[in-house]
Amino acid sequence: MDATTTKAVKLEAAESSYRAKGSTRGISIFDLVLRIVAIVGTLGAAVAMGTTQQTLPFFSQFVQFQAQYNDIDTFTMFVIVNSIVCGYLALSLPLSIYHIVRSRAGKSRVLLLLLDTIILCLLTAGASAAAAIVYLAHNGNSSANWFAICQNFQDFCQRSSGAVIGSFVAVAAISLLIILSGFALSRR
Repeated sequence: MDATTTKAVKLEAAESSYRAKGSTRGISIFDLVLRIVAIVGTLGAAVAMGTTQQTLPFFSQFVQFQAQYNDIDTFTMFVIVNSIVCGYLALSLPLSIYHIVRSRAGKSRVLLLLLDTIILCLLTAGASAAAAIVYLAHNGNSSANWFAICQNFQDFCQRSSGAVIGSFVAVAAISLLIILSGFALSRR
């Protein structure tokens, strides 16, 4: 090999390394944005479900029907799960920022990938269970003699449905986080 060929090979290797570092930094920035989206989704879901209640008067002011999120254990679990996931995501933000600064960090990215996968499983379980209860609230189940309550408790059902949607937005964001982390690790 002559000197110009060697110089060209080194220049090409440096340029490809620069492109890989730039794309990894872009992935890290998108990681941070997705974490913020997931925080907003889980926080909104927890707050919306945790403040969901509706009271209906029946014949008089003394006899009332009331629906609250904590009347249903699944909704209580939903609030707890979304709060845990929101806390985890908030605590993972500094590590996500660290990956923007040091795009070659590998061990911390593997740790985040593992923890994100565990959190995704937890959040999916909570959101799916709540979605099943919301479905029953809207449609009921005639085989089990469960009546749809959303005809009477419309505000309660709308807020709980919105909370479930927010939680599934966070599920989608965390799923993308896991894919991005795997892609970033493969680029190393």
